[in-house]
Amino acid sequence: MFYCIVNPSARSGHGKEIYKLFEEKCKANGIPYKVVFTKGPGHAMNVVNRLTSKKLPENASPLNIIVMGGDGTTNEVVSGIADFDNVRLGVIPLGSGNDFVRDLGFPKKTEELLDTILKGEVVRELDIGNVHYNKLTKTFSRLHDERIRPDRKFDVSAGIGFDAAVCEEALSSGTKNFLNKIGLGKLTYGSIAIRQLIHADKTSCDIETDDGQHVHYDHLIFAAAMIHHYEGGGFNFAPDADLSDGCFDLIAAGDLSIRKAFLTLPLAFIGKHYGKKGITHIRAREIKITTELPLWVHTDGEVLVKSADITFTCLQKKLKLLS
Repeated sequence: MFYCIVNPSARSGHGKEIYKLFEEKCKANGIPYKVVFTKGPGHAMNVVNRLTSKKLPENASPLNIIVMGGDGTTNEVVSGIADFDNVRLGVIPLGSGNDFVRDLGFPKKTEELLDTILKGEVVRELDIGNVHYNKLTKTFSRLHDERIRPDRKFDVSAGIGFDAAVCEEALSSGTKNFLNKIGLGKLTYGSIAIRQLIHADKTSCDIETDDGQHVHYDHLIFAAAMIHHYEGGGFNFAPDADLSDGCFDLIAAGDLSIRKAFLTLPLAFIGKHYGKKGITHIRAREIKITTELPLWVHTDGEVLVKSADITFTCLQKKLKLLS
């Protein structure tokens, strides 16, 4: 049995077309399946949580779940999994960024990817992360889930500060929706990023790791706990990241003038930012971040709430992929 979670609005509505191909293949090969089309923020997470919370009969096969959507839909599915030991996940990337699959070497043809997934065999095991909100504010994102939980899983990256603020504004941007339809969605992030960098709140920050590392910024720009190499639709923030070693690559930036920030941050697009003034790169399994002022926090580009105290924990090889 394959359970398919589809974001029907992904890739400007082409999600339904990809699903039809999946349906045809299942019918042709006698493979049982069920489908859920997502209806809004939090829907995919709730569906998957109910599905994976059920106690499986003894000797039952693991659940095969396929997600068709962007990084946000994949994040919801991963966040909803209650029992990772009994779930195998297949991902069909249909977003504008697709950072989750950017460093996985997926087949470019969707049909080939579907054929691999429908074999039902685990291809690889990847780390996932958990962000725990040690303190929650009442400042919610314009597109937040109905219920904000103190913990949230992520499979690509999670961050606090500038990158999260850009995501929060972009998620509710009508301009982004229009540009996505004509294939220029990334232009939205560029204009928002410039504005956020100029007008961002100035706040101090302390970063502490489980192995005793400590970093302080008088003026934090952002800090991101990376599992994969890329975030933000292709910025190579963690060029040396290992997707299954149980550690984050934490990238932080701060104590830079606006001019210097504009010169330094674009280097991350090609992975050449390490060693530059104001840039910190550390590796750790657990990272605690506290800020003087509450800032937006994102998980795989999804933004729910502001916080001034969070902890990232890396969970090694929890995600079993069919693709």
